[in-house]
Amino acid sequence: MDYSKAEAKRAARDRFTGLWAAITVPFGAGGGIDAAALRADLDRLTGDLAIDGVFSGGVMSEFWALSGAERRRLTEVVVGRVRGRCPVLAHTGQHSAEETIALTRHAEAAGADFAVVINPYYPPASDEGLYRWFAHVCASVNIGVWLFDTGYSGVALSTELIGRLAGIENVVGIKVGRDHARYLELLGRFGQQILVCSPHEETWLENMTDHGQRVYMSSAAPYLYQTPGWQPMREYTRLALAGEAAKAAEAAATLEPVRAVAARWLHGHARRIDNIAAIKAWAGLVGMSGGPVRPPLVPLTAAEQAAMAADLAAAGLRAG
Repeated sequence: MDYSKAEAKRAARDRFTGLWAAITVPFGAGGGIDAAALRADLDRLTGDLAIDGVFSGGVMSEFWALSGAERRRLTEVVVGRVRGRCPVLAHTGQHSAEETIALTRHAEAAGADFAVVINPYYPPASDEGLYRWFAHVCASVNIGVWLFDTGYSGVALSTELIGRLAGIENVVGIKVGRDHARYLELLGRFGQQILVCSPHEETWLENMTDHGQRVYMSSAAPYLYQTPGWQPMREYTRLALAGEAAKAAEAAATLEPVRAVAARWLHGHARRIDNIAAIKAWAGLVGMSGGPVRPPLVPLTAAEQAAMAADLAAAGLRAG
């Protein structure tokens, strides 16, 4: 972290550009974090896939299933591997404000560029309670902090609460894991105060061309929808940011078969959290580590994995 607390909002505007990937965590045969596989994933992301930033330790990383020591180790491995290649946004949220502060201070000391903090989602809290929780956390750390409004958390951050939180000195952005209308509402209300980002690939082109956005932050799409030899997401991002909207739309349209696979395997679950197992299975089929999920999540069956592989092959997406 090479900015002061007072400079956090400006630093975020400067650093968050391009495509950011939310990483999964590979688990080894003994059940622990497979650091070698994780480093290989990071090398692929920052090498052949040329990702502009890494979001680690979040929902894709199954943070709820990691011990405190594992969360710290994850941040250390990620920061150590990508240092000098791209910035890191480390998720440090936990129900306990004091543990959140400890994890956030650790991420800062380890070299993470920014932290993202999900709201405490048990017990249910009022807006005033959530504001005091976040205010205490942010007052206790120096690093720039992102908010994360997502259906995974069991809580919807109200517009009024987000407005109050945006006024905190080191709150720099919000990742809006809601529908597009909600994203646009929050962008219009708070986009001048803090960064407002959407993790939905299907609206990323519009967000660039119609709403002036410069950063996709973040999801698994940059490594699920692309391989080293075929990078339409990177290409249409480059074209859109260069002002070539028509060419960008042509490049983005080549992803339609892949989006159809995603609609079946990633977006078709009765319980949204069950897509993590599908994301890891898909990642393993296109050259990332993939691997099992931890309980209480349930992995895909062999038959489901075979069906997914067939769908990806039919869409023209193979490991590379």
